[in-house]
Amino acid sequence: MRDARLQSIHVHPVKALRSLSLQEVVMEPWGPAGDRRWMLVDDGGKVVTQREQPRLALAAAELLPGGGVRLSAPGAAPLTVAVPRPGATMTVQLFRDKVEVLPAEDEAAHAWCSALLGSCARLVHLDDPATRRPVDPRYALPGETVSFADGYPLLLTTTASLDALNSLIARGDHADEGPLPMNRFRPNLVVAGTEAWEEDDWSRVAVGEVVMRVAKPSGRCVVTTTDQSTAGRGTEPLRSLARHRRIAGKLLFGQNLVPLGGGTVRVGDPVRIIE
Repeated sequence: MRDARLQSIHVHPVKALRSLSLQEVVMEPWGPAGDRRWMLVDDGGKVVTQREQPRLALAAAELLPGGGVRLSAPGAAPLTVAVPRPGATMTVQLFRDKVEVLPAEDEAAHAWCSALLGSCARLVHLDDPATRRPVDPRYALPGETVSFADGYPLLLTTTASLDALNSLIARGDHADEGPLPMNRFRPNLVVAGTEAWEEDDWSRVAVGEVVMRVAKPSGRCVVTTTDQSTAGRGTEPLRSLARHRRIAGKLLFGQNLVPLGGGTVRVGDPVRIIE
């Protein structure tokens, strides 16, 4: 590995909305502070993501002191939503997990989200990430928990692997769809200065002062085909991943990580491979 460095940091204050780029972030046991502590659910309590609603890519959430968010979207007035006070929780379905959450107290938040989607939606908050949702026990160590992220506290990608993937796309049947930007993969940490696909072989890595373990590679879904600036969909990168990165039935790009300690990571931090 060359001189690997942390190139960028991204959090998603509301799951499935546009990412927010930061210069530094505090790493908590369940992921970067402020990442995916809010999400939208439908009237049946099931999570709503870009898989079903690609237009969520057009909405954004700004983190506010204390954990609240300021929502914005084209054609909608911005709305500030405070963290709900402790109270009665509701049970929602997040993929295979049932999770206890607190609904936003302001009915205007639910109305805003419903207008965005064109269907009934509620905005909910993860009040206690230390206890509410364990990491998949097949890949977890005892006591590990996660926020509203798809399954793991962190997603790491590398610029070298994206360059390699874009080269594959350029040689394929849908070359006009490339090159793709990194935001298609919605990572938390983007690392520069590695070899392409080198991260496949990592099992423990230090980013600045924070040590993390690699839980498993990230299997990619239709969200990666969604242009994060227009909400339009294509066929890439899934077409090229299916041809060149299909492993055990999954289309792989990036690695899911779990922090093994706390600390702050900053853009420019060195990245060391421990094992």
